[in-house]
Order: sequence, then structure tokens, then C-alpha cells
Amino acid sequence: MARAIERIERDIAALKEAIRAIAVELENAYVSYLATLGLAVRKQLILASYHLCTQGYPENFLHLSLNQRQQLQQAIRKLGQLAAEELLACIKSEAGGDEGDEGDEEDEEVTSSSSSVFLDTSNPIELAKWQQNLEEVTQEILKKLSHDANVLLQKAGVLPKKLPEPILAAAAAASEASAEVMPGPPNLLNLVIEIENEQQSEDSRLTQIMAINLRLGEIEFADVNLSSERRQIRSTLVKLNKLGREYQKRHQEKAIAEAEAAWRASWFED
Repeated sequence: MARAIERIERDIAALKEAIRAIAVELENAYVSYLATLGLAVRKQLILASYHLCTQGYPENFLHLSLNQRQQLQQAIRKLGQLAAEELLACIKSEAGGDEGDEGDEEDEEVTSSSSSVFLDTSNPIELAKWQQNLEEVTQEILKKLSHDANVLLQKAGVLPKKLPEPILAAAAAASEASAEVMPGPPNLLNLVIEIENEQQSEDSRLTQIMAINLRLGEIEFADVNLSSERRQIRSTLVKLNKLGREYQKRHQEKAIAEAEAAWRASWFED
């Protein structure tokens, strides 16, 4: 039985090494993906702003002076640049040892800027949580960028002053939950809502609202390189999931073998 436990431990050690290699592969894939995403986000933000100013609210845009238009365009470009920098800051690699794991001083470790904990990159569960967190942070950056761009366009006088923020937020959430590519220009919300008349509350009118809503799916769909890098991430995750299932299986086998050994060690006949 001792030899059986030793064999399981060797299998676990080999799996941990393989998972560490996957961690490095996954990190490199995300570094490349987020850099490409940053460029794509800047491009799609400008395109969405162009459609909104020229097709959504052309009259409002034409009311701006040449200087005001140039300032607006410059501010939009700056927002895109800042978002690209934030995306790259989501991920970084640090060298260090895993606490309580002797002999791992040279292990590669992956950390997210949104979290200060050192990850055990030989643990597939921790790696999966790190990856999920990275995806959530990416979505939050796009959500914030959309909001900031809409506020910028509102202050400039392009978007209506009374923008129904709760409605926009709900529509954006529903749009993001859908995997389908929306009709019309990409990364824009195009809503028709009913607004009560301020003088006569019983009266109402239909109003069309257009606003920026950057969607990761649409951004990836429009960029061949980004789509390719997303496929690479998915491929790496498939390998991680396979190793993760084997890792958990071996740990369960070890726990059973140790429990059986402990039972026999404490058993005695009356």
C-alpha cells in the first residue's frame, strides 16, 4: 500500500509539472490577446462614436464648432488608449515560490492586477479562478469605457442630456448576455423607449436612443487576429480542464489509499 501511495504521489507530481506548463502557456496567450484586444477596442470605440455622431445624432454633432469636434475626437481617442493600457495591466507575471510547497522556489506564478494573492500555478482550480477573474475584469473595463464614452458624448451635447441610465444599463446587460451579433452598426445600443411628457404626465411619446455599448463578442467578431487568439485561449483551457480532472482523480485516489492505510494501522482484533 505504501508503494501504491508513492506511485499516486509521483503521478500527482507529474501532473503538477504539466499544469505549471499550461499556466505559462495560458498567461502568454492572454498577454497577446489583451494587447490585440486593446488595439481592437480603440478602433471599435472610434467606429462606434463615428456612427453615433453621423447617423444617430447628426444634427447635434453639426451644432458643434470645429474646435469642439476636434476636442471630442481627441478625448475619445484618449479614452481608448487608457482602456488599452488598463487591459494590459490586467495581467502580469512574477517569479516566486509557493508557500508550503518545498522545492518550488523557481515556479512561475501568475497574478492579476485586480488581486494581490500569489497563485499556486500547479493547482488547476486556482488557475481556473484566475482565468475567470481575468475575463470578468476585462468585461468591466469595456463596460466602464462604454459608460465614460457616453458621458463624454453627453457632455459634448451629442447625446441627449436626459439619458436614462437605468434603461441603458439594463439594455446593455441584456445585450451582453446574448451571444448573437446585433443588427446595425456594432457596439451600439439602439433603443426605442417611451418617455412621459413633462407637461402632461398622461401623455407619452416614443423616443429613439442610441448609445455606445462595447461588446466583447462583436469586437472579436470584427477582428481576425483577435478571434484567432481567443481560439488559442480556448484550446489551452481544454487542456487545462483535462489535466484538472486527472489531478482531482489522483488526489481522490490518494485520499482513499491513505484512509485505507490508516484504517489498517489502527485496527486490532479483540
